[in-house]
Amino acid sequence: MLKKTSGGILACALFLTTLISCDQSKPTTGVEQLNYMLTTPDKSNLLALGSLQKADHLDDALITIAINEDSIFQQMDGFGYTLTGGSAGHISQMDSLARKQLLLNLFDTDSLGIGVNYLRISIGASDLDPQPFSYNDLPAGEEDLEIDRFSLDNDRAHLIPVLKEVLEINPELKIMGSPWSAPAWMKDNHDTRGGSLKPEYYEAYAKYLVKYLQAMKAEGITIDAITVQNEPLHPGNNPSMFMPAEQQAEFVKNHLGPAFEKNGITTKIIAYDHNADRPDYPVTIYKDQEAAKYIDGAAFHLYNGNIDTLSSLHKAYPEKNLYFTEQWVGAPGDFANDFKWHTREVVIGGARNWCKTILEWNLSSNPELEPHTDRGGCDRCLGAVTIADSEVLNNPAYYVIAHASRYVKAGAFRVYSNEVDGLPNVAFKNENNDIVLIVLNDDAEERDFSIEINKNRFDTSLAAGAVATYVYKI
Repeated sequence: MLKKTSGGILACALFLTTLISCDQSKPTTGVEQLNYMLTTPDKSNLLALGSLQKADHLDDALITIAINEDSIFQQMDGFGYTLTGGSAGHISQMDSLARKQLLLNLFDTDSLGIGVNYLRISIGASDLDPQPFSYNDLPAGEEDLEIDRFSLDNDRAHLIPVLKEVLEINPELKIMGSPWSAPAWMKDNHDTRGGSLKPEYYEAYAKYLVKYLQAMKAEGITIDAITVQNEPLHPGNNPSMFMPAEQQAEFVKNHLGPAFEKNGITTKIIAYDHNADRPDYPVTIYKDQEAAKYIDGAAFHLYNGNIDTLSSLHKAYPEKNLYFTEQWVGAPGDFANDFKWHTREVVIGGARNWCKTILEWNLSSNPELEPHTDRGGCDRCLGAVTIADSEVLNNPAYYVIAHASRYVKAGAFRVYSNEVDGLPNVAFKNENNDIVLIVLNDDAEERDFSIEINKNRFDTSLAAGAVATYVYKI
């Protein structure tokens, strides 16, 4: 584990619905001290707090992670989760005090929580809703080209009330919307699962998405960005929809983009939203200049492919942003392995490869891993927290995101830190000039190393599989 200094390891970990409430949760000022938050794979430390004193002499034998705050990369939009309809249902059924405590723990960005500042939600149902739905479901054989029968009623049951509570805690929270499917009547198979959007309904679907953004805005909920289609190359979920790149380009170029312009909508449009093994998908859209002008960038998952692929895409199209939007932990979960893999590949890997958001799937589950739709809903998706009535258990994804969201604020820039074999790491500089470094010991043995920031060095060590977030305050 980390070497103990005179500051020691503070007994201030988050368990169940306990809040970060000790005074030491805020790093102290001064360059003589480097504060840290530590999680170890044996769970003996879970977001435990401590500090390191500046080294009084240089040990040239130690491997050094050096930070250059003047070498700046992408600006971060935030870290968080997908708030599915099922997650919102779990949260809604909690008693009011427990619900408030949980939401403070997750979304308070000052001293009470882990500072989650970005959420992804589904436009219509995802496969972690009790059943599939859209906002414009019609009897068989009917159509509604003007989308006059649009309704958010399904979301008003749980999702919208929970979002409003979250926004009271963190009004600066950003939200991304992703559709799992168009309404079934617009699709060639007339089903919520699979099928494709029929060309004659492109215009109607663009109106549908515009009405969604307008209706959410009327509820006081601003959608910062939408992806055009969740996992467009995977039509096996329920709901889902197959949308190849050429079709997405056509839809955006001639329908969705112009509809946003006509209605004065500034919500970002993000392409793809699927695995890193198919960078050719967003490239196809980028090569269509009339489509590309409406596209802010591309979103990725990592169920297939390599996270380093995203840097190649950035190099080819540096004007387009990158987002990491989904990665699930399979139940029952293996804390040590899940925590290490997700920290290395999603948090560190995603940020080092230019992603502006780092999002895990999904916010909550219950002990039975319900709800999920039939015919393709995920029955093994472990939430960041498990909610049983009003009791809460924190799972691997909770700690994965907490190690970034607690101290890396929205608007922070990733800055340079050197790559070290066996010690994956990533560094950020907040708008208040705090420097934050996240380090994983990916080796099988404890590692000693040094951290150098502004010519100040701090010597430390990490147990195998441990993660520490270091905070340097000017």
